[in-house]
Amino acid sequence: MKSLQVGQAQQDYGSHTDGSDKVSDKSILFPNKFIAIADSFKGEHSWFIAPQIPTDFSIQVQETTYNVHKYPLISKCGYIGQLEIQPLISNSGNVLKLENFPGGSETFETILKFCYGLPIDFSPDNIAALRCASEFLEMTEELEDGNLISKSEAFLTFVVLSSWKDTITVLKSCENLSPWAENLQIVRRCCDSIAWKASKDELTSEDATPNQESWWFNDVAAFGIDHFMQIISAIRAKGTKPETIGKCIIQYAKGWLPGMEVELEGLRGYGHEKCNLQFSIFSGKKKESSGHSKEQKTIIESLISIIPPQQDAVSCKFMLQMLKMAMMYSVSPALTTDLEKRVSLVLEDAEVSDLLIPRYQNGDQGKTVIMTISSEECTMLDIDVVQRIVEYFLMHEQQQIQQQQKTRKFNISRLLDNYLAEIARDPNLSITKFQVFAEFLPENTRSYDDGLYRAIDTYLKTHASLTEHDRKRLCKIMNCEKLSLDACLHAAQNERLPLRTVVQILFSEQVKMRAAMHEKEPAQIGIQSEQEGNHTSATMDIKALKAELENVKSQMVELQNDYCELQQEYEKLSNKPKNSSGWSLNWRKIKNSLHTKPAGVEIGDRQDAPKSPNTILRRLNPRRRLSMS
Repeated sequence: MKSLQVGQAQQDYGSHTDGSDKVSDKSILFPNKFIAIADSFKGEHSWFIAPQIPTDFSIQVQETTYNVHKYPLISKCGYIGQLEIQPLISNSGNVLKLENFPGGSETFETILKFCYGLPIDFSPDNIAALRCASEFLEMTEELEDGNLISKSEAFLTFVVLSSWKDTITVLKSCENLSPWAENLQIVRRCCDSIAWKASKDELTSEDATPNQESWWFNDVAAFGIDHFMQIISAIRAKGTKPETIGKCIIQYAKGWLPGMEVELEGLRGYGHEKCNLQFSIFSGKKKESSGHSKEQKTIIESLISIIPPQQDAVSCKFMLQMLKMAMMYSVSPALTTDLEKRVSLVLEDAEVSDLLIPRYQNGDQGKTVIMTISSEECTMLDIDVVQRIVEYFLMHEQQQIQQQQKTRKFNISRLLDNYLAEIARDPNLSITKFQVFAEFLPENTRSYDDGLYRAIDTYLKTHASLTEHDRKRLCKIMNCEKLSLDACLHAAQNERLPLRTVVQILFSEQVKMRAAMHEKEPAQIGIQSEQEGNHTSATMDIKALKAELENVKSQMVELQNDYCELQQEYEKLSNKPKNSSGWSLNWRKIKNSLHTKPAGVEIGDRQDAPKSPNTILRRLNPRRRLSMS
């Protein structure tokens, strides 16, 4: 037996919770002290008042029965005053059953304290429940000033919503108060407060680090999917960047969808002899219950519906992970199709491991996600979904070309050839399925067929029992002229290829070599013609130099003759020094005989004394100083 004192002296009643400073007449109904006793017997819990005045009736909330006085409750709770007390088939008197009471018995005990005039504490943990319970009991201001509705509303508005932590706590407590919390707009006001604080912080910290930008992700990701969606909607309405919303959605999915990050590491571990292949997506985990499976399906559908439409909001890897989960839990086909189209828009960011989507065979209501392969028609990977994604990609590219928009510089052939090499390891993959997927791309998409050759060789290695006809049919997919030298060398030694294909590859390589040789010949001809032109120019220069040299030689002969005459005249003058007039006359004759003026002689030289013949020769043009040799 546990006893709890819930009463105070009569004079203390009015000063705590009824909002008035004077003691009302109804306070005389209360004894000096009330004692609440929680008693248990026969599996039932009862709450008794042991006052001087006996109790009037009992109230049952959940599994607890409260024996209380009628007047304190009727004076503040309009709901109780309007009900007819139903007789209880027991010795306890009359009982009132409160079905679906917000907050349960703990909240009702707090309200009883308030009705009996005892002080109560408001906190973020109980304020939402008290607000909903007071609305349930219709504790309005018409019955008494300062009733519980007005007090709880004031605390919620002015104290709780101004604090981030308190708002998170209140919204978390609202998960068990549906639909009262939604009808009283408590959830909406909390979501708006959270969105305002998150968006305000983003606007004021544009240069913040990623850790500072995502400080509120963990708090928001802790809510259930319903409240999370309301918060995201409110944050989006505040103008938050789509990338920030996408990061928050990704973090929420990682916490609530534990199987999302499990990747399938290809089909390398499965041999050729295995006809019945089984694997579980969640290794080491128990099969999910029906209720948990429905909850996961609801989360997946909700997250897909709130992903921002912008292409940069979430990564291609995340959308493919969500697509795997959607296929696993068989979500709405409309949402799956929308997600496939979203993936096709960012397919250039995909990796081969992301496209390896298993083919799921769900049991009743999604209880199991184990896949069993026992026939050739069922492959381990869901190739159809990847084919639909590629179709959407090509359709989008075609629309951009028709609208004369700038297309993306992305070649999808490399990605799909690597994907072909992965699915080629599946022993249950038919040759028709492989051929259709390999020929799915337009012919001009592939610059080289090396990746396609590798995929075909992998398929031939896995399906060693193929007939010669099927091998030829498969090799017709690739273009031998688009193989590189390394691929040709490998194909020439590949015993799995048909002989006809090997011959075609060698022939195409020979043709390419001949073409390369023909491309080099015009270049060599051009070099020879250029060399001949240079040789002709050099020959003309040599001829010009020879002609000039002959001219110089003739001038030198003339100068030599003049020199001899000068020597003779000089000797005569030496013998006759007094006859100066004769020397002057001969000197003028020599100057007149020279047709060109010496380059080194200036005008002032005319006043100098007569020079010797050697001095005169040194002042001639330097080109005339060449020796006769």
